Amino acid sequence: MPKVGQEPARRAALVSATISEIGQTGSLDVTVGQIAKRAGMSTALAHYYFSTKDAIFLAAMRHILTEFGRLVRTRMASAVTPIDRLNAIIDASLSREQFADEIVAAWLVFYVQAQHSPEAGRLLRVYARRLHSNMVHNLSMLVPRDRAWDIAEGTASMIDGIYIRHALQDSAPDRPKARALVRDYLRLTLAEIGVRLERAH
Repeated sequence: MPKVGQEPARRAALVSATISEIGQTGSLDVTVGQIAKRAGMSTALAHYYFSTKDAIFLAAMRHILTEFGRLVRTRMASAVTPIDRLNAIIDASLSREQFADEIVAAWLVFYVQAQHSPEAGRLLRVYARRLHSNMVHNLSMLVPRDRAWDIAEGTASMIDGIYIRHALQDSAPDRPKARALVRDYLRLTLAEIGVRLERAH
């Protein structure tokens, strides 16, 4: 029987092992046995904490989304202006933590899983809505709301594209360059409608 008080630590270990296994294989084609072995426990014990493989995958997905939300809040805590807050979102999206190879792989796999799993799809929609709403809110302080909506979509698409390109490349990502590209897109798009910002660095 599992030891009393061990559940949170063991659940966390299984979630971490799931992300690592997905990152290594680049797909959801991993077994509970593989995950349990990486977490240092038996398959039976893994099933005790998570009844199905899908349940472990969803827990891993929630963990990644929660960590991303924490990064955004941390970076936005010291932001003062709307553009500061927008840059904080960009920086969190392209942070070292989010750009770890296994996290990038997990993000892409979860996007595919969302096409087949209603719960995975719901989680990603909640994430996307929150991110989009956050960007639109701050952009609306600078431009009309309809333009804010379009710029937020463009910014999010650039970030997603950078993740996909990184997943297809063997070399380590140039995060400062990626961040500057997205910031420059934002600066140039706003400049087209008369909002002038200093060039991103």
